[in-house]
Amino acid sequence: MNTHTSKNLLNIALGVIIGIATAAGFFIVSERSITVDTIKEAEKLIDIEFTDEQREQMLESVISGSQTFSAVRELEMTNDVPFPLYFNPIPPGKRIDLGEQQDNTWNIPENIDLPESRADLAFYTVHELSSLIKNRKITSVELTEFFLNRMKEHNPALEAIVTITEERAMEQARKMDAELDEGIYRGPLHGIPYGAKDLFAVEGYPTTWGATPYKDQTIDETATVIKKLDEAGAVLIAKTTLGALAYGDIWFDGRTNNPWNTDQGSSGSSAGSASGTAAGLMPFSLGTETLGSIVSPATRNGVTGLRPTFGRISRHGAMALSWTMDKVGPITRTVEDAAMVFDAIRGTDHYDHTVMDFPFNYNNSVDLSDMKIGYVESAFAGDYEQSEMDNEVLDVLRSLGAELIPISLPELPLNGMFNLLTAEGAAAFDELTLTGRDSLMVWQDDNAWPNSFRSVRFMPAVEWIQLNRVRAMLIEQMDEAIADVDVYVSPSFRGGNLLITNLTGHPSVVLKHGFAEENQPSSITFMGHLFDEARLIAVAEAYQKATDFHNMHPPLFSE
Repeated sequence: MNTHTSKNLLNIALGVIIGIATAAGFFIVSERSITVDTIKEAEKLIDIEFTDEQREQMLESVISGSQTFSAVRELEMTNDVPFPLYFNPIPPGKRIDLGEQQDNTWNIPENIDLPESRADLAFYTVHELSSLIKNRKITSVELTEFFLNRMKEHNPALEAIVTITEERAMEQARKMDAELDEGIYRGPLHGIPYGAKDLFAVEGYPTTWGATPYKDQTIDETATVIKKLDEAGAVLIAKTTLGALAYGDIWFDGRTNNPWNTDQGSSGSSAGSASGTAAGLMPFSLGTETLGSIVSPATRNGVTGLRPTFGRISRHGAMALSWTMDKVGPITRTVEDAAMVFDAIRGTDHYDHTVMDFPFNYNNSVDLSDMKIGYVESAFAGDYEQSEMDNEVLDVLRSLGAELIPISLPELPLNGMFNLLTAEGAAAFDELTLTGRDSLMVWQDDNAWPNSFRSVRFMPAVEWIQLNRVRAMLIEQMDEAIADVDVYVSPSFRGGNLLITNLTGHPSVVLKHGFAEENQPSSITFMGHLFDEARLIAVAEAYQKATDFHNMHPPLFSE
């Protein structure tokens, strides 16, 4: 969808904010040289006026940001390091050969029966529900009504739903049942209810982006991924909460909660999609990730999240936060369910020009003894909170016959790379800052979007370009780092893996691998090569089937 464009404010020289040593040709950064008055004077050149309170709040961020540039300048970057103006995750000269697309065969069980208690349907997998519908043991209307009622009952405790799309859902469900009566079967998602993060436009319903300034917004189009799921026969029953403008779990009407502990937030920004799926309010949901927005809530809520390769799924009709980092993916209870949903939503649409068509040949039965699986050695080392559970994952993989190979991820000065995301976000929401409507946002801490968007406006264009060139180096070094393995595994939040792979666009599967204190789910992350989701999913699925954590559900919502 269209977003407010930047007004070329990234090309402000650092000399506006700090002194310049012109003779030496280098910028000199000193905490004493940047004051509130410096920011106030700089505002005149960019035709923006902040309040005294806003200047005081952003001062530390402006100083801190300027200090990160020096680490990048110390790198020896030759002239041939490119600037990825159009972001492509594929390293120069790399050829991706995944063969020809084959017909995917889904392992839909034939012997699934309705449970004695209909309440148990809440935690059936998509595969199991698909069997029930295909074999006419339940109708889509019945299943849709079941999940609609469950949402109405449990959402007050979770705050996972922004809008229930009941009218649309019932119309779609009736249509799917009528088609089955006529012998028309659209595939394994035929008649299956689901939820979608409320940054996807759906014609006829609000699209709030989780933020107060947009809570009454309607967009007269339907996102590509929703259209693809319509075509696959799935039934949209709700638009789920997201942290405002895709950050965190605080939205305009409250905080989305973790079904394992409702006193705790669900993390974000795909907050409602993860919370609702975990609590059995829907069989699956759609989320997005820019920098952890699938991995983090999937971990907190104990579900499975697939973050596909950048450029696999169209973002047309979705809110843009970062044009070079936003990715769409499914949140499910099992890896094989994620594969099924992914297959339905992948591919080009002639709108999102970053999307590339590569084969996805799903194989739900692989021999790990034929696999070389890497592990980020430094991330697994030492005694940390989840070290025992993380290392047990390696033991399970060994027991399945996998050859484990230690690997190291690239080491580059990445602390300032978050500014790439923030700068794009500030451009995407330029109007919000310029009009002062950012003050309407519920979350106003130093790390919240309003302050971050204001602060990043003082990042010079040259430094922004240099950070992108570091990103180009990272892409090539990452390709070399994992060249000798088929898939690799990493603790979800250690070793820099989350930041690195969101910058390089590599796909990941995050899934529950145990519980920390107080029955809190924990996770492990499997990583794959660019566009090789098929092999990544196969390995993650083999691990998941060798354990039983995915069959454990939040006690508060499974009784």
